[in-house]
Amino acid sequence: MQLVHDTAALDAALRPERVRGARIALVPTMGNLHEGHLSLIRRARELSDCVVVSVFVNPLQFGPNDDFDRYPRTLEADARLVAAEGAQILFAPDVAAMYPGGYPPATTLKVDGLLNQVLEGAFRPGHFDGVATVVNILFNRVRPDVAVFGQKDYQQLAVIRRMVLDLGLAVAVESATTLRADDGLALSSRNQYLKPPERALAPKLYEALQAVADGLRSGRRDFDQLCATARESLEMQGFRPQYLEVRGPDLAAPAAHLSRFVVLAAAYLGSTRLIDNLIVESVAN
Repeated sequence: MQLVHDTAALDAALRPERVRGARIALVPTMGNLHEGHLSLIRRARELSDCVVVSVFVNPLQFGPNDDFDRYPRTLEADARLVAAEGAQILFAPDVAAMYPGGYPPATTLKVDGLLNQVLEGAFRPGHFDGVATVVNILFNRVRPDVAVFGQKDYQQLAVIRRMVLDLGLAVAVESATTLRADDGLALSSRNQYLKPPERALAPKLYEALQAVADGLRSGRRDFDQLCATARESLEMQGFRPQYLEVRGPDLAAPAAHLSRFVVLAAAYLGSTRLIDNLIVESVAN
């Protein structure tokens, strides 16, 4: 595996791959890798001949109340994991390499419409602008044939797919299933912030999503009541939910005739913000 830190070195590493006609996959990450990230790399290997993993903690997608400064930087450990998974290139730029014109950049992408107005878009203004901007930069630097993202960030995945469609980018966007601990907690770098009593309680978020999903599968379509009950249960257990909602697959408001839904939630447990979602297949009414 080659570890590169700037665009020139990245180009040099990719040149022989392009000459041999290799299909190139990109797995964008912010580092502090865990099994969930590694599953994305494995999926990328299935889809390509050459896997590029990027590690970059992007300041542009962090708001004033987010955890940019304390987000773990563990490049040495990340590099060992990436190499063990058989990726060919690890691209780990700094802010100056990613934003060569200076930070903050004068040119950014703007995500508009429903995807930036609900759920994460409502609670983290500007977040998806930062995500779309940095992913577009990575797409331009790596020029992958395919990019792999996790379903745990369902709304982010939707934003990236819409960006690719709107900008006519020649990259296929693939998703990988959310990996969970044995107790159901979705794997996330932020889980390490949880204190032991909080970690023991954290799987209740997934249980709340499952309760709503069970209601939908049984034919219930009283979406507001289903979600209100789940939120109240979380609050009684010490969570501070920001949202817990049922949405259609496109994140529009749900309709009773649909047979596929997504239940999405974000909640604080102590000082840690957890997000999760569950895709639900149901019988249409």
